[in-house]
Formats: sequence, structure tokens, C-alpha cells
Amino acid sequence: MGLFDLFRRRQDREADYRLYGCIVDQARMPAFYNDCGVPDTVAGRFDLIGLHAYLVMRCLKEMDSQRGADLSQRLFDIMFTDMDRNLREMGVGDLGVGKKVKELVKAFYGRVKAYDEGLAGGTENLEDALRRNLFIETEPRDGDVALMAAYLAQSVAVSHRWTIEQLEEGVLQFMPPPVSTAAA
Repeated sequence: MGLFDLFRRRQDREADYRLYGCIVDQARMPAFYNDCGVPDTVAGRFDLIGLHAYLVMRCLKEMDSQRGADLSQRLFDIMFTDMDRNLREMGVGDLGVGKKVKELVKAFYGRVKAYDEGLAGGTENLEDALRRNLFIETEPRDGDVALMAAYLAQSVAVSHRWTIEQLEEGVLQFMPPPVSTAAA
């Protein structure tokens, strides 16, 4: 392994973190919490990060390439390393962190399955999946669930424009968060 290989690997890692940063930045946009009724809690934030990671990983999977699969795995690893770090910062003891991360991984995979099934089953199924997952801590308004279902479906359509090169460079443009007519 030469010096160029080490430099390239460092650049790739930085781009992977930029990609994850795009996901987190999107999930932290106040409109999701203020206008769409997503609970502004630790669980609500995890779910929005998971929803946007799902969008990227779904896109990478649809690219059906080894590059996409590799990037998806690196993104997954970064996401759950970040969850581990955040749990430690919130005071979860060393012995409990591993168990909590495993629970988060299981929850994420459950959401992936629910969102895949919801998207395949139509609007009502997608809204049900979002009620059970994204809005798990609250009794959401029907309009908020409909907004988020439309956002997710439209975001999947937009993700088809992303290229593997953009994603590998950590360049990503999500749709703007939806704005509730009740909040407008």
C-alpha cells in the first residue's frame, strides 16, 4: 500500500462522513418537528435520521453495484458508531451501550422493512408504517402523517436522480421538508 492509497482512503472516509452529515443535517431541520409533528425527542430524531439513511441506502441498493453495497455498509457503520457515541454522551453506561445499539439496529431494520412494504402497498400502507414508526411516541394528526408519507414517496422519486459518484463524494441534495398548511 502506497502513500497515494492511504491518501485516497482518507478522502473516501471523509466523503462517507460528509454523506452521513447530509443525512443528519436534513433530519435536524426544524420544519420536521415544528410543521410535521415529528416528536422533538431522542427517539424522534433517531427516526428522522433513520428515515433519511433509509432513503440513501435504498437508492444505493437499487443501483445494484458493489460500489453501492460497499458505500451502504460504510454509511450503516458510521450511523451506528455515531449512535454509540451519542448514547455514551447521554450517560448510558459502557455495559448498556452495546445492548442499546443492538436495539437501535433492530429498530432500524424494522423501519426499513415497514417503509419498503409501505411504499410498495400504497399511500394508506405507507401512512400506517409512518404512524407505527416515525410517530411512535405521539398521536399524530392525519395531516402530518399524510405530509410525511408524501415527502417520503417524493423523496424516493428524487433519489433516482442521485448518482453513485455524487454519493461517494458525499454530495447529496434532499428535498426541502414539507410545510404543513396548518403551519403556513
